[in-house]
Amino acid sequence: MKFIDIKTLELLYQKNFEKNLKGRRILFEDIEPLLQKLSSKFQKEIMGHSENNIPIYKISTGTGKIKILIWSQMHGNESTGTKALFDLFNFIEKDDIELSEIFKTIFTNCTIQFIPLLNPDGAIKFTRENANDIDLNRDAVSRKAPESRLLREVLDTFNPKFCFNLHDQRAIFNVEGTKNPATLSFLAPSEDVERTVTKGRKETMSVIVAMNHLLRQVIPNQVGRYTDEFYPTATGDNFQKLGHNTILIEAGHFKDDYERDITKKYNFYALLQGIYFIATAKDYANYKPYYEIPNNDTKFLDIIYKNIKITENNRNQIIDIGIQLKFKVIANKLVMYKHIEKVGDLSDYYSHNYISAENLNIKELELSNS
Repeated sequence: MKFIDIKTLELLYQKNFEKNLKGRRILFEDIEPLLQKLSSKFQKEIMGHSENNIPIYKISTGTGKIKILIWSQMHGNESTGTKALFDLFNFIEKDDIELSEIFKTIFTNCTIQFIPLLNPDGAIKFTRENANDIDLNRDAVSRKAPESRLLREVLDTFNPKFCFNLHDQRAIFNVEGTKNPATLSFLAPSEDVERTVTKGRKETMSVIVAMNHLLRQVIPNQVGRYTDEFYPTATGDNFQKLGHNTILIEAGHFKDDYERDITKKYNFYALLQGIYFIATAKDYANYKPYYEIPNNDTKFLDIIYKNIKITENNRNQIIDIGIQLKFKVIANKLVMYKHIEKVGDLSDYYSHNYISAENLNIKELELSNS
């Protein structure tokens, strides 16, 4: 198993990441100028349009026999993967000598197609769904959405051996058995209700093992494993079932990184290591360490207000209130607000931000939940 030197990658990242994509809301208008600047190392084409007629691009690179398909933002409000893709494009363009052999190996052995921002209409609304309120990640069978049909057309025409499905997960996920948020989580999707460990799933798991090996050097105990419950209409489950090994990457929270600009770095690291492993793997036998990655748990909160006094049914109580920070679009701007996620004894929950709230008026807190 070949690995990228993490110290080299850390040093190079500071000068190579894409500085023009920041924050949680990434729109087509943000990525279009960057797409137009791509050099002849990439082939780009408009593969189709969204429900609201926004172009959806396909970007291709490499000449090798192993085909890899990567898409981001099929949920419009999950943009970390899109930012990571443009970091990857920057690294390819700049071709630093320290990584030149790695990229030469990738381009020689792999042909990669990227679909950055599959759901541009959802990105504008900052919702999971497209313009017709269809969740593309649950539309793999019906394919009612034009975006779902485009993705399937690329899959059938390109016939990739591996796929990377890039998502974001909520900040409520922590790594089971730790107080740490799940900064990244992985999944080798199931092909059936029994969650059978097929040859394809073993290959998918092996790629995830390689990515986790790299990440635990920089974010130890902050990588989780997503539930592999089978979803009959989900994209990853169906693509895996069709024989296209699909790696799901869920980008999550890093301390104080509500814009996910730090998380996207680790998303990029994982993606690059995963592609490099595929380009160099002699076999995919090392899959069992996949099960050593801790499960995701749901015990992390953005803020925990401790010891709030309330009166209920003429009885005084002391409770904790857990806040999840959420986002919505107001006047075409993304606004963060506090959402009350949990109420009660939260001693079993974790946060980076505990607030002693003995003197807090709970009605004031409820106002922030609107």
